[in-house]
Amino acid sequence: MIFEKDLEKKQLHVMREFKAPVEKVWRAWTEAEQLDKWWGPKPWNTETKAMDFKPNGRWLYAMVGPAGERHWSNAVFTAVGTNTFDYTCTFSDENGVTNPDFPTVYWHITMEQRGDKTVVNVDVRFDDIAGLERLVAMGFQTGFTMGLNQLEELLG
Repeated sequence: MIFEKDLEKKQLHVMREFKAPVEKVWRAWTEAEQLDKWWGPKPWNTETKAMDFKPNGRWLYAMVGPAGERHWSNAVFTAVGTNTFDYTCTFSDENGVTNPDFPTVYWHITMEQRGDKTVVNVDVRFDDIAGLERLVAMGFQTGFTMGLNQLEELLG
């Protein structure tokens, strides 16, 4: 796995290989039933309230903690192509209303089949360095790595 922070571009880059066909990895990233099984770090889990995977569609979900606490996010898909998609994500309430106290995050995901593996590249961009640093300070690298490890188990 590669995890790089590029302050000049206000971006994080993550690359991870999975021993699975690209079609299976794609479903794990784009279907709510699959996302809920791996997105987020244990002991937290994800519960999707709404998912409409298409341009201008959205994914509204809660990260649910072990004591039942819920932290909501609203992702709006801005582009969907062959083995690639983009979305803009904000922390929100349960109705998808943005919480302005947190940074907006712009995700770009690409997948490529290489032999018996799928290479996933994730670019996470921010409006400013402060937003990037805040998400990193909140434990993004550790949490996202844990989620990707769970995805690897799911793809088994």
